[in-house]
Amino acid sequence: MPIEIRPARASDAHAISRVIISALHVSNARDYAPEVIERVEQSFSVERVAQLIDTRQVLVAECNRQLLGTASLDGEVVRTVFIDPPMQGQGVGRLLMLAITRLAREQGIAELLVPSSLTARGFYQRLGFELQREVVDGAERTLVMARRLQADLPD
Repeated sequence: MPIEIRPARASDAHAISRVIISALHVSNARDYAPEVIERVEQSFSVERVAQLIDTRQVLVAECNRQLLGTASLDGEVVRTVFIDPPMQGQGVGRLLMLAITRLAREQGIAELLVPSSLTARGFYQRLGFELQREVVDGAERTLVMARRLQADLPD
């Protein structure tokens, strides 16, 4: 399955929104209450995703013109990493994170931070991220994780 990683286009906003909302309801629902999922979902309407494409470096993974996942870089912060639930565990997230890491290195970023959901903690740990702190906002818990980028080490 040839997966292409490319910069997001404005025309991708609908598909990105669909993937994010699906992942929230399928994957993140294991770790978060419905009201938390609903609140987070509001941040990823088609209109809000279109705004993110304009303000961040948003990448998408696609195969045969089907959008499989997304990730973005906002300064040194990795944001909005979501994979379509049927494609989770297939290496799509890893490919996106490799591309994000390359972007960060090209920009001279020495350390990547990621505000991780409880659901994605293991994924980021396998990529070398370490827990820095936990942020609690009502029923929502976010894990702030970090990974130093060293020029002499492979992705």
